[in-house]
Amino acid sequence: MNSRLSSIIRKEFIQIFRDKRTLALILVIPVMQLFLLGYAATNDVRNVPLAVFDQSNSPQSRALLDSYRAADYFQIAYVTGSEAELQSLIERGQAAAALIIPPDYANRLADGDAQVAFILDGSDPSVASTALSAAQLIGQNHATGILASRIARSGQGLKLQPPVQVLTTVWYNPDLVSAHFMIPGVIGMILFAITAILTATAVVRERERGTIEQLIVTPIRSGELVIGKILPYTLLALFDTVVVLFAGHWWFGVPIRSSLALILGISALFLLSGLGIGLFASTIANTQQEAMLTVWMTLLPSIFLSGFFFPLQAMPDVLQWISYAIPLRYYLSIIRVLLLKGVGLESILPDVIALTLFGLAIMTAAALRFRKRLD
Repeated sequence: MNSRLSSIIRKEFIQIFRDKRTLALILVIPVMQLFLLGYAATNDVRNVPLAVFDQSNSPQSRALLDSYRAADYFQIAYVTGSEAELQSLIERGQAAAALIIPPDYANRLADGDAQVAFILDGSDPSVASTALSAAQLIGQNHATGILASRIARSGQGLKLQPPVQVLTTVWYNPDLVSAHFMIPGVIGMILFAITAILTATAVVRERERGTIEQLIVTPIRSGELVIGKILPYTLLALFDTVVVLFAGHWWFGVPIRSSLALILGISALFLLSGLGIGLFASTIANTQQEAMLTVWMTLLPSIFLSGFFFPLQAMPDVLQWISYAIPLRYYLSIIRVLLLKGVGLESILPDVIALTLFGLAIMTAAALRFRKRLD
């Protein structure tokens, strides 16, 4: 590294550490994103408030309620005295589900023909669909337990077993913890957002302050200026990656099953796309606000069409095709596989090739446009 390039890098680091807002963006925001998304952005449905209208008030009905209470999907929050009261709780949003047990529940249960009504608030489909499956499963397990108890009391000694059994096994994330899926995505968001936003604003800031002209008249070559401006943000982004990676592993229990060197190498490769977008935005914008808005125009589609929040398979075909033009899509696929499955490079090679091509194309186009503007 020659003295001209090292001077630019040293100057950039000095500006970063003097600017408290930029420093907070680099060091504080990634950790905030980790905890906010790790806890808040979850598909796990637990403790759904349940309202109960038990007209039977019998040992049998209380046993049914104990089955729902034992599962952590539902929390019996209200015991009502009428259907109107139950409906009012759902309308006000205080209860998301309701269980109505008829007066003749115990007698009909003895005859083998008991029925109960389970009502769900469908205004939030994600919660309602999971709660519906849980309610049906709890009811089936309770019914199977009653049938097994009756057979045991009859002394017949029959073995109660369904004709077909499906033995399920969950690999890589046995407890289906949402954080194990979300936190690898946070790494991709941090790498993309920090490198793109900070690179764009750093270059435009030089133009706003009039110092870009001073740099142009120095012996520094345009290529050295580009590298000197983006290299500090590359190192800081990789530092944030390591922080989020180990914080997610230590706090949320996210496994790190692949080589750390491979993870950082792929992350550095992904940085080419973020740095290129930031550098390209700096050639379009004249102010830091314009640079921020330009980056956000690419950031929002990347978040929603990369599989960060929503599965790509559930999207319309048109959006799935558009997602192939988003580098974050490939990185999220790679980082989740590396962390959760511990595969080698050969298993992710197609995504790595796509990520490399995108990074080189975006970075080359941005660097050429930036050099042309300097000239």
